[in-house]
Amino acid sequence: MRKGEATRVRIVGEAARQAALRGLTGVSLSDLADAVGLSKSGLFKHFDSKDDIHLAVVESVMDRFGEMIWKPAEILPPGRARLEVIFERWLYWCEEEWAESGCPINAFSIELDDQPGPLRDLLRRRLLGWRKTLLREFRALRDPALSEAEAQAAYFQMKSFILGHTDSRRMMGDDDARKSASAAFDALLDRTSRLDA
Repeated sequence: MRKGEATRVRIVGEAARQAALRGLTGVSLSDLADAVGLSKSGLFKHFDSKDDIHLAVVESVMDRFGEMIWKPAEILPPGRARLEVIFERWLYWCEEEWAESGCPINAFSIELDDQPGPLRDLLRRRLLGWRKTLLREFRALRDPALSEAEAQAAYFQMKSFILGHTDSRRMMGDDDARKSASAAFDALLDRTSRLDA
């Protein structure tokens, strides 16, 4: 990796850390420059604007999410095997990968849900792509495949378990949040896999 590319990666990594804690709009150029050892003007040798930094942060976080959650599952047979790994890796992402702040994707979704523009469009596009992947995996849970409505309902519940896990663990201090989330997801897979579900 060339020096300029390495510097850009460091800038985006630090901006992602700040954004996870403070929100994208809370990223401080002064703090960012200090953390990576540049002046403010030095930041703009690598990015045209603060908006460009925000876009790079969202892309980077979503790419990192895919590498951590999807890549280990992709090599497995479609359906339950993949979904089990995805869910466990997703919990790990929330608990360990972003232990200081919690999942930045959840934070970005809340921050941008009523903020039209390129940043929201980018996040929405990436999240819709992720939902499409999960719906495909839910449809593969059984033969004949789940209907679109059944897959949508299962996806909705899965996402709810992830959000509930985060709230229980971070806000409520529930040490059993992961166990509860995993049990709920296993029960969902059991129900959804049955032909009489």
